[in-house]
Amino acid sequence: MSKLSNIQTIYFIGIGGIGMSAIARYFHSKNVAVSGYDKTSTVLTRTLEASGIPIHYEERLDLIPQNPDLVVYTPAIPANQAELVYYREKGFPVVKRSDVLQLITESSFNICVAGTHGKTTVTSMIAHLLRHSGYGCNAFLGGIAANYQTNFWSSERNVVVVEADEYDRSFLKLVPDVAVITSMDPDHLDIYGTPEAVTDAFVEFSQKLKPGGCLVSKYGMKRSAELNAAHQYHYDYANPLADVKAVNLRIVQGAYCFDVQHSQFTVADVLLPMGGLHNIENAIAAITVAKHLGIEDEKICAAIAHFKGVKRRFEYIVNEPNQVLIDDYAHHPEELRALISGVRSLFADKKMVLVFQPHLFSRTNDLAKEFAESLDLADQVILLPIYPARELPMEGVTSYSILDKMQLSEKSVMDKEAMLDWMAANQPDLIVMAGAGDIDVLVQQVKNRLAS
Repeated sequence: MSKLSNIQTIYFIGIGGIGMSAIARYFHSKNVAVSGYDKTSTVLTRTLEASGIPIHYEERLDLIPQNPDLVVYTPAIPANQAELVYYREKGFPVVKRSDVLQLITESSFNICVAGTHGKTTVTSMIAHLLRHSGYGCNAFLGGIAANYQTNFWSSERNVVVVEADEYDRSFLKLVPDVAVITSMDPDHLDIYGTPEAVTDAFVEFSQKLKPGGCLVSKYGMKRSAELNAAHQYHYDYANPLADVKAVNLRIVQGAYCFDVQHSQFTVADVLLPMGGLHNIENAIAAITVAKHLGIEDEKICAAIAHFKGVKRRFEYIVNEPNQVLIDDYAHHPEELRALISGVRSLFADKKMVLVFQPHLFSRTNDLAKEFAESLDLADQVILLPIYPARELPMEGVTSYSILDKMQLSEKSVMDKEAMLDWMAANQPDLIVMAGAGDIDVLVQQVKNRLAS
């Protein structure tokens, strides 16, 4: 692969992906000629186009650059995609997104955040902390930071904060100075095969730490004993056995206020203006990294108090006394469990209607029992049809695979239009919409139906 300094023209196949778009923004900021293809136009691709990056939405060889220095593709793109096949057959350098991240980070101080859930919020919190405090960093996020309305920013400081994605084992190409592991729950079993192989990969990721590196990991994970580093912190929301934890938790004007406690430090009166008890835990991880870097407590508290969250992570679409609509990216059973628990902590007196769109046939098949157990924690559940993403249908695997295992009495499977009609007719007080597919497109429609 070419050195970064030699790349003048770069083409992205699947440019609308959240990780791909961050790298496209990076090269665009370096005055490289960037262009790309994606299957459909989205808010994200339109934002890229508005910044001056040309994008097309048909597999057409007459629209692609003829002599790019580098072609980048996402694993979600089918191997027979016409443009991808063309560039490979013509001998152009064609690499995955993870290869480019490896190239970008090979000479920087890297803070890499991994985990089957929680990593996007923690990555965004750390990057925001470093930016807001004046420490400075380059950020590659897996979501849109609400403070800045982007998933990438640059800095003169040679520090990179990057979301380390376990899908396709791509995070193993990174070499962290600071590594965070938020969770090692089974996921992407279509790639890994077994839960044990998933944890093997996370253990291997921890071993990528540079000598003298720092590891911040969730307390109590299986095989934690195999996660070793020169500087190590285990964190947890409240477990007294964790190295770093929250104490003196209270709610102040609708926000969480707490102290972050470690044997060597206490950061007092942290004010977190976002919902979800799991986000207290995410903040503890980010604050631990900031303390390791030597950032002052006052700057840490100021940054957290001004953190507006990540788009589609416990995002309030409507937050009125008589009606609440929350949008969240949760697509794993543990994410759903944390989401429901967080909503309960703030709205204990409201009936929770949860709309969930399962993501991937393989994940639904592998974790149907676990999904059912988590969804049973809501008051009422509406399941949408499975969003296939990169997969073809699997025989016998539908949203009923989850529904039939649920104990909850108020449960149903609806298509999108039926769900919207139900919302208009019933006007629920508390609605939570969750999933990683195209359910986000429905959120505004639900809001409109509630207002009608």
